Amino acid sequence: MIKRFIIAILLLGLIGGGIVGFNLFRAKMIGQFFATMKPAPVPVSVSEVTPQLWAPGLEAIGTAAAAQGVDLATEAAGIVREIRFKANDRIEKGQLLVQIDDRTERADLAAAEAALDLAETSLTRARELRERGVSATTTLDQAEATAVEARSTVAKLKAVLETKQLTAPFGGTIGIPQIELGQFVTAGTPYATLQDRSQMRVDFTLSEQQAGVVAPGQKVTVTSEVGDLSLAGEVTGIEPKIDANSRLVTIRASVPNAEDRLTPGQFLRVRVSLPEEEGIIALPQTVVSSNLYGDSVFVVREETPEGGEPTLIAKQVFVKLGRRSDTLVEITEGLKAGDKVVNAGQNRLSSGATVTIDNSLAPVAATN
Repeated sequence: MIKRFIIAILLLGLIGGGIVGFNLFRAKMIGQFFATMKPAPVPVSVSEVTPQLWAPGLEAIGTAAAAQGVDLATEAAGIVREIRFKANDRIEKGQLLVQIDDRTERADLAAAEAALDLAETSLTRARELRERGVSATTTLDQAEATAVEARSTVAKLKAVLETKQLTAPFGGTIGIPQIELGQFVTAGTPYATLQDRSQMRVDFTLSEQQAGVVAPGQKVTVTSEVGDLSLAGEVTGIEPKIDANSRLVTIRASVPNAEDRLTPGQFLRVRVSLPEEEGIIALPQTVVSSNLYGDSVFVVREETPEGGEPTLIAKQVFVKLGRRSDTLVEITEGLKAGDKVVNAGQNRLSSGATVTIDNSLAPVAATN
């Protein structure tokens, strides 16, 4: 009985040792396999670094306004008798827009003109009598003073009548009427807005440093947030002082609006074009990776190990960035002409990984 028990224990020990030994052997072989196995090359797309023409610019946010635009208001109190425009009518300079009741003033003007005729007749008679020597000098002086007073009264009443006739100070597009027929209005009551949108101005702000490189005559491009509106213009004015609160400088650009697509008050993105520069290394911003250690790109280089075949290796290279323009960023240090920079597939790379080049993976921005 004891003999059989000992044999069973030995057999169990032998089986258990075999299982443990097999697992250790298997783990060792698996480790050796993965240690000697070469990972498959990662397909990537590359762009060759080439010095290019750099068109720098300054980006800003602007607001459109008409080159000529006012909110029209009444000059005198009275009852509105005529409204001679409709919303969005094209108005010519000097066109009558609103007529305020002027019957009282016209009656006063007729009386004043009659008094003026009498004064002129009396003055003529006084001069004739004075020339004949049958009239005193004081009589002529009094007649001249009466004539001058009558002329002034007529001129005054004509000026009052003009305030009752509201005309357009310039040509443009008029807005929605803000008054009604028969309404009593006081001086200063707004009745419409008039905007000449043929020529627009766009006001925007830049920092003190940026404003230092801007000068009148520089080209600007304005684009809208909605749609594909893009118009060209030029800088026409720079505020001679810096705002003490925002520390920004106000810039004004003039933009032709031949298609009448810009609207006063519209939000716009403004780009001021700066002089072009040659021989600048620039890459799409998407190829640059940023982390706590700095900005870097992956560069593909060919290496030949001893006794091996040439292999393409991706190396992580830290770079120094400069200016940005649209989708491009300037590389000031770290790259040279001829380097092949990975523009697609870099998220699967680590420094030293083997790669294959497949430029069909290139994004549209990198291709352009």
